Amino acid sequence: MLVKKIKLMMILSFIIIVTTGCSISFGTTNQTKPVNDGGVFKTINKGDIWQQKVLIPTVSGRPNSIAIIDSESMIMDPSDHQAIYLGSVANGLLYSYTGADDWQIAKGLGAVTVKAIAIDPGFKCIIYAAVGNRLFKSSDCNRSWSSVYFDNDLRVIINTVAVDNLNSNNVYIGTTRGEIIKSSDRGGSWRTIQRFQNEVKKIVINPFDGKTIFVATAIRGIFRSTDSGNSWTDLADKLKEFNDNRFRDIELGRSIPGLIFLATQYGLIKSSDYGNSWSKIELITPIDQAIINSIAISPKNANEIYYVTNTTFYRSLDGGKNWAPQKLPSTKTGWKLLIDPENPSIIYLGVRTLK
Repeated sequence: MLVKKIKLMMILSFIIIVTTGCSISFGTTNQTKPVNDGGVFKTINKGDIWQQKVLIPTVSGRPNSIAIIDSESMIMDPSDHQAIYLGSVANGLLYSYTGADDWQIAKGLGAVTVKAIAIDPGFKCIIYAAVGNRLFKSSDCNRSWSSVYFDNDLRVIINTVAVDNLNSNNVYIGTTRGEIIKSSDRGGSWRTIQRFQNEVKKIVINPFDGKTIFVATAIRGIFRSTDSGNSWTDLADKLKEFNDNRFRDIELGRSIPGLIFLATQYGLIKSSDYGNSWSKIELITPIDQAIINSIAISPKNANEIYYVTNTTFYRSLDGGKNWAPQKLPSTKTGWKLLIDPENPSIIYLGVRTLK
């Protein structure tokens, strides 16, 4: 009887290990016990219901999983709304060509933190990944990678990568040292076009005009170029009434030219004229409690606004007049949001554990 009980316990233990979906190939950098509600979540109804999407198919038939990884960056291929790229914390780059139904590992990069990702809009097999002080490039759909930029200061981190939508020869990277560095030949050569004396957090390029670029710095605010980065305008004076330059996220509207949404420590504001004037969007929570990690705007209806905090997903369908909060489907922090441009009811959420 005792032997049968031991055998039964061993079988049950095996079943639990297999069905949890944990992968021994992924590490945990900031927790001693893996938590299986990480990775990516997907909703097909604007956030009403979420489903965890973490499956990695294997040759053996036993599924693997990204359920314990932390998200660092996430992007959608501009030419294929089913292709999603996920940069993890210390677990490399993952990608899905099936709308997150299953994932694959970009093995050539290894177990690194992928700070930022960009996809060439004209050639979908050209992918850029920022890892520490290097920018890597794949020209064969993740099969192989080569370093196309290396900063000689090992302390410098490339925070952001952007590719010109209308001329994908133009690639921009932003560093923690404050530079905007540009390549006009898809990473073959580089030149520094601006130094902001403050950490560059994000670069976004106008989808209607590749010459108009916005750069968000950590504490000095937002800068705009209308000539592909040759000259820059500081928008601090336009934002001074909000008295907060601490950047959280920025998104450009894709349904209306000129529309910008900016999240700062202050809250959420928007501009309808490329940053010349701004207005406040009222939130439910007080300013000091509305720490926004990511914002997303429907590419077909600019009144559909979404943002995520450490614990909550917020949705407005009327331009920010009313908000519907929802507890996150994970115990981890809400970190990145993506909207499907073909079907904006589909939203992806990347989560992570904050140190």
